[in-house]
Amino acid sequence: MTKMMTLAGPLGGSALARWAPVPLRLIVGFGFLQHGFAKLSRGPDAFAAILQALGVPAPHFMAWVSILTELLGGLAVLLGAFVTLASVPMAILLLVAIFTVHLPNGFSSIKLIGVTAAGPQFGPVGYEVNLLYLGCLAALVLGGSGPFALDALTKPAKR
Repeated sequence: MTKMMTLAGPLGGSALARWAPVPLRLIVGFGFLQHGFAKLSRGPDAFAAILQALGVPAPHFMAWVSILTELLGGLAVLLGAFVTLASVPMAILLLVAIFTVHLPNGFSSIKLIGVTAAGPQFGPVGYEVNLLYLGCLAALVLGGSGPFALDALTKPAKR
C-alpha cells in the first residue's frame, strides 16, 4: 500500500503540521495580554464597577482575578509555558463572559447597525470570539504547544 504525497510530505503527516500551534499561541497569548493591559490601564476599579453592575460577587477581587488571569495566562500561552494549566482559568473566564455578557447578544461579534458621518456604528458583541478563543485553547491543550514553546523544555526528547 502506498501513501499519497502532497507538496509538504505524506498526506496526513505534513512537515508543516508541527508549526500549527505557533499562530494559535501568538494570537491567544497576545489577545489575552491586550485585554488584561486594557483593564489595568483603565484602572481595576473601573472594571470592578462593571462587574458590580453585572451582579458579580466580590467585584474588586474578581476584577483582579480576571486581570491576572488575562495577563499571566496570556503570557504563559504566548511563551508556550504551562499551557494546559493556564488554559483552565482562561477557559473559565471565557465561559463566564459568554454567560454573563455575550449570550443575550447572539453569536456574531460584528453587528453593523448603521453608518454615520463619524463612521460605522456597531451593536453589542456576541459570543463568537469567545468560542474561537476556547477552540484555540482546546487545540493547544490537545495538540501541544508546538515549536519554540517552553513546555518542550520540560519533556524528554523523542528518540
